[in-house]
Amino acid sequence: MIVGLWSFSQPCLLPAQDMDKSNPGTDEKTQIEAITVTAQKQEENIQEVPISISVFNNQAVEDRKIESLSDVADFVPNLVLGSNSGGGNPSMRGMRAPGESLKVSTGMYIDGVPVLSVLGYQNPILDIERVEVLRGPQGTLYGKNAEAGVINIVTRQPDNEFRGKISVQGNKYLSAETGRGLGSTASLLVSTPLLEDQLFAGFSGKFTRQEGYIENISTGDTANDHENYYGRVHLRWTPTDQLDLSLIAAHTELDDDGWDSGLSKSGASSYGFPFYGYRKVASNYDESNTSTDSSQALKLTYDFNDAFQLTSVTSRRVYKKTKKTDFDSNTITKWHSNAHDTYTKIAQEVRLNYQKDKLQWLVGLFYDYDDDNGASEMISESKTKVNDTDTKGSSCSIFTNLVYPLFDALNMVGGLRYESQDKEKIDNIKNLEWDGSWDSITPKLALEYFFSPSIMSYISATKGFLSGGFNSDEASGGTYDEEELWSYEIGMKSAFWDNRLVVNAAAYYMDIEDMQVIEYVTPSDLYLTNAAEAGGFGFELEVTARLFDGLSVVAGFGYNHIEFDTFEDANGNYEGNMATYAPEYTFNIGAQYRHRNGFYARADLIGYDKMYTDYENTYKRDAYQVVNVKIGYETDRYDIYLYGKNIFDEEYDTVDKYYISYSDPGAIGLQLTYRF
Repeated sequence: MIVGLWSFSQPCLLPAQDMDKSNPGTDEKTQIEAITVTAQKQEENIQEVPISISVFNNQAVEDRKIESLSDVADFVPNLVLGSNSGGGNPSMRGMRAPGESLKVSTGMYIDGVPVLSVLGYQNPILDIERVEVLRGPQGTLYGKNAEAGVINIVTRQPDNEFRGKISVQGNKYLSAETGRGLGSTASLLVSTPLLEDQLFAGFSGKFTRQEGYIENISTGDTANDHENYYGRVHLRWTPTDQLDLSLIAAHTELDDDGWDSGLSKSGASSYGFPFYGYRKVASNYDESNTSTDSSQALKLTYDFNDAFQLTSVTSRRVYKKTKKTDFDSNTITKWHSNAHDTYTKIAQEVRLNYQKDKLQWLVGLFYDYDDDNGASEMISESKTKVNDTDTKGSSCSIFTNLVYPLFDALNMVGGLRYESQDKEKIDNIKNLEWDGSWDSITPKLALEYFFSPSIMSYISATKGFLSGGFNSDEASGGTYDEEELWSYEIGMKSAFWDNRLVVNAAAYYMDIEDMQVIEYVTPSDLYLTNAAEAGGFGFELEVTARLFDGLSVVAGFGYNHIEFDTFEDANGNYEGNMATYAPEYTFNIGAQYRHRNGFYARADLIGYDKMYTDYENTYKRDAYQVVNVKIGYETDRYDIYLYGKNIFDEEYDTVDKYYISYSDPGAIGLQLTYRF
């Protein structure tokens, strides 16, 4: 199979390059244009990067109606992310950090601001230049919590061009247990020069309201209405041709009701409660989520000359979690939670880049400091348990990466990173304190060979790691160690038919040591430990074709198999079982037509294999497929679209032992856009 893929092609599809709707009829637009990415923290042609990558530019995001990271995942092989697939916790190539750790194994960077926890993955995708999804360990350049991959989001920079856009839309769910299922969204984008060639400003904002689909039978109302606000301001100053300074501030506010979940049949039975039915709860608690996410970043780039560039990114991010949850979903107060946590991260990265002809290298330093406070009350009829913890710590890294031409057609890529992390945790209620220190060396080695200017092959060995941390109980010993992953990958990147056909493939094998898992040390006591070893393998295939003027076809397929080599606890032996949240296949197939007279149409088929939610492989989300469609009329100034998401209203709920996370119903909507 690998040999067949090798002859077939490349691991980084160019799905981003959908035709520019401003001029779809030109011969040049029949070709698939080259994309510049910063996957290796230097500007490179995506076809020359020895990493499996999917990239979406602004046009691709609009065409696919990508509005969130879970929408991005639908078009990326071997990536799973959604509200009903483990919250904001991504699973890349079957690797997913335990939810209890609040960490991720696929890190995210937004304009250089690191998002290395599950908090913040629900932020909208708005006014972006591109989204880069890097598959495989990226520990050399991105450090901790990039064990399985990285999502790199680059927003559009303001410049000398004045541009603005207003977009409004309304939608209706195809099914809901109560209420109308109506939703509305409005967004505004403005970019303008303040002083020609020197000072620029940009603003983007979005408001979303969506009526829920779960009924609270105690009140008759919907239980999961959602409302959120998002805004970003970007100031850019270029006092000289060499210096570029950007100050970016973003803020998200949630105003949600309850979560999109309820007790499963087995969960209700274990609590001694009745199961009230599909998408029904009987909560006696006023659930809400009014969390906020604020970030600020100062980015500086200075070009010493054509070869040397200095980059500095200073950032601060504060996530305030304010959430009331009825975990028993019942009229009896058995398990209510009132959480008001604050997570603060300050980060600084400095790197020096050199790029001349085929020789590229960089060296960099990274530092971050975390100051987290977790405060909550767990409320029952008989008592209230108060939790109050402070977790503080910092990490320091030094890293380097080199692309060195050995021969005209053969390049060597090598990198190395050393990272050291120190943390402390204080339980303010129990007067307990833990300290933890972890360090890791993450190397990378790759060879890339150019058979021709349009066909490149590569082979690589890379290491990633998931940082260690603390448990919540002194009986566990306090800490758990980092998880390590070695990945061995082979792939090709190629273009045919005068750049009208791109076929991309990568195959890999993973070896996971000290895997972080939830271990039952007794049938009722569980902790986060490093009790498992695992292995996995798979491949990704992506195809983009421009069949003729205006018509393009895209397809992506991912296969991934990951299972436990060793893992046993008080509840059983899981050797040979599949890892959790790891579907064996994902796929997407889409066709798009854009005519020069303004007519536009697109349809996508998206599918996922079943995935298990427990180590015993008893509970799962079943395999499913959904169909999305979009049809409209486009002009230079305005667009109008009729769209449908999951138009056959497929149900793909995620079930575990205690809860069922409901999938969003299908929806139809109307969108109007005006550019000025």
